[in-house]
Parts: sequence; structure tokens; C-alpha cells
Amino acid sequence: MALDPAFVADCPYGPDALLIDDILAVDRDASLIRARMPTHEDLPITRDQRTHPVRHPRHVSGGLMIHATGIAGFAHGWHILDLRHAEGWIAYGTHIHEGRFRRMGRIGPPMVLECQASRIRRIGSALVVRYRMLFLQDDDAIYEGDQTAIWSRVDAAEPAGRTAADGGPARHRTRKAADAAG
Repeated sequence: MALDPAFVADCPYGPDALLIDDILAVDRDASLIRARMPTHEDLPITRDQRTHPVRHPRHVSGGLMIHATGIAGFAHGWHILDLRHAEGWIAYGTHIHEGRFRRMGRIGPPMVLECQASRIRRIGSALVVRYRMLFLQDDDAIYEGDQTAIWSRVDAAEPAGRTAADGGPARHRTRKAADAAG
């Protein structure tokens, strides 16, 4: 299915950083989503590569693929968990437990980004989601990941990044701030 305009509008990144152009599958029972990512020379980071035909051919940047894991997680949250950025939901990656670049991502053939929640835990009002990532290009594994993200609902009136140590809510308290508070 083509990208829902509401999904595009709700994404916390602009169109150039959204990276995907199609949702290929949504399986709520398996908690799995597949999306298509075009690969072209004008991708962020990729367009700035200083290439050499042998030593450094143009390719999909590994750093961009890590960003694509966040986009895949956002698509999972939006399509599977029904979480909306416009309603205050935002996710941040917390751990890359394992990440493997199996092959270099080539320019031209699209990648299929598969994102599946292997575990979802509710901690207070937040959701901690462990994701299995598999990026394919022409049926070859390009990237495999085991990653965790935390979804939080943020009050729009609350300044971003505030902790209990600087007057923010206790739920954002760091370990150091908690130890200092006694």
C-alpha cells in the first residue's frame, strides 16, 4: 500500500529523511511490518560520499541504515501499535543489542525493511519494544539487528529533555539525579 498521507505528516522527520516510499505488509498478529526503501545516489549521507570505483564505491551508508531502523520502528508504532506523534508519542532507540551489516547496500535495487516486535513491555505509561530488524536487497540480507526502543507519551507543555535534577518530572530522573536526591 502506498504511504498514507497522515503517516507522512505525522512522522517526526521530513520527507527527505523518511526514506521509505511504500508499506508492503502489515501483520498485526505477528507484530511485523515491511516497507520499501528506494536506493539512489541522492540519499542523505550517500550523496556526500567521496567515491572511488574500487576502494569506496557509492553505496547506501551504514549510518543511514541505522536511521532507517528508527523509521521502520516508527512505521511499526504507527501501523501496529496505533501510536501517533501528533498525540505526543515518540520513540527513541536505547540499545543496539546486535547489529550486523551482511553486505554493502547497493544503489539501484530497493531494500525491503522488515521490523518485528519480539517483545513489548509496558513500564508505567511507556512501552519498551525489542525489535528484530532484517533489511533485504534482491533477497540478500544487508542488515540484521536486534534493537530496543522506548515509546513515551510526552506532554506538549513539558520542555524536552528536562529531568528531576533540573525541575522536570521524576519519571525522567537519571540514576545520578536519583542518587543525589537520596
